[in-house]
Amino acid sequence: MDTGIIGPVTVMKSYVSQFGSESPTIHGLIVSSILIPAAISSFFAGRVADVLGRPRAIAIGALIFGLGAAMEAGAVRLAMFVVGRCIEGAGEGLYLGTLVVYICEISPPNKRGPLTTGPQLCITLGLMVGYFACYGTAKIDSSLSWRAPFIILACVSMTFSAASLLWLVPSPRWLILRGRQSEAAAAWDVLGVGHAEREKAEVQSGTEATASQVHSTTAATDSPATKSGFLDVFARDVRTRTGLAVFMMGMQQLSGIDGVLYYAPLLFQQAGLASSQAAFLASGVSAIVIFSVTIPALFLADKWGRRHSTIFGGIGISITMFLIGGLYAGNAVHGTFGAGRWVVIVSIYIFAVIYCISWAIGIKIYAAEIQPQRTRASATSLAHGSNWVANFLVALATPILLSRSGFAAYFLFGGCTLLTAIVCAAFMPETKGKPLDEIEDIFRFRSSGSRSLGRSIRKAVGRITGPLAA
Repeated sequence: MDTGIIGPVTVMKSYVSQFGSESPTIHGLIVSSILIPAAISSFFAGRVADVLGRPRAIAIGALIFGLGAAMEAGAVRLAMFVVGRCIEGAGEGLYLGTLVVYICEISPPNKRGPLTTGPQLCITLGLMVGYFACYGTAKIDSSLSWRAPFIILACVSMTFSAASLLWLVPSPRWLILRGRQSEAAAAWDVLGVGHAEREKAEVQSGTEATASQVHSTTAATDSPATKSGFLDVFARDVRTRTGLAVFMMGMQQLSGIDGVLYYAPLLFQQAGLASSQAAFLASGVSAIVIFSVTIPALFLADKWGRRHSTIFGGIGISITMFLIGGLYAGNAVHGTFGAGRWVVIVSIYIFAVIYCISWAIGIKIYAAEIQPQRTRASATSLAHGSNWVANFLVALATPILLSRSGFAAYFLFGGCTLLTAIVCAAFMPETKGKPLDEIEDIFRFRSSGSRSLGRSIRKAVGRITGPLAA
């Protein structure tokens, strides 16, 4: 909802009269000020979730976010508004990655895709509510026009925090890893998970707990640097998965999605919608389209698969970005080719649709489910930190690029997306419908295979270079 609010709010007349008109650089800094605190707090979110449990970490993060939104609503100076956004970011970094981890851990394999996609449906609903809240309040002839959306956001955040603390059961896998078997059994009962499924989880979590203890014992004698649980994400058996998750989550933002969502009114105005009300309405329509396509995508998440949706979705996204950039580069949007502006507007909608049915769903699930239990929260938090940093760069750079060049941003986003599709085609195994223990086996086999291949290559090179050296 904040993403849907911040772009329209910062171009409202009442907001500009309150805080003054800003340059594209300052505009980008105000919008993106939420993201670096989110990146920093997300690095610690895994540790918080491992110590306090998933529901408490989610509740604390949502509460902090709500306090930040309330400060924005009551801001009397621009500095107070920016501080509120920074507080929001600290809270969002804590709860968002933990939320995906929690749903991944409580979901049976055949429902993990749709259930983990649930937050994405709520995200698109929040976007729609945010855009239309601003569209409705923009006509109010006072500062309430831009304050009201943040008041609503603060109320929603506080409600979400209370609901998470009161009603969410602890993750049974988290309880098992801490030896609290009876509490885990009670949690499984509440979740309605069958005995066969819970036995698999108990065996896997028990094995990982033993492995973690062995790792800790070894670390005590080997290297002080490995004592930290967070550094487990760089252990030999998981570092490839950590790197893949960090790369994919970062590149998810470098597709330009939040550049489009944050600055939708600006993009539509640049394409030729002169009226600010028309640009607001076009932004709201884009939110409706995004929400509508996410509903069927939720149910099809496990049928399409993570690998295919990431690769083919990336190709589709890059095509739309290159098309828009090419039209601007050829001066076809405001030049003799009058239909160019409508091609750009439709392409923005198509870009958002492709993203929401592919990358928005598959990548976040994949980053969490490929991790073993002992590093799932920490590695997913690290991946979300990468996402926040990339998001900051996109939010900061988009208005600057748009003010200096009509096509640079689109070519940049298209190139990053195409690169990601190529990398995922080479290194991303499919995980749809597989239990978490089977996913662990897939990566363990790939890791051992890579090491065996490396040893074979080194031996072959040694047999060739040995005689030459002699």
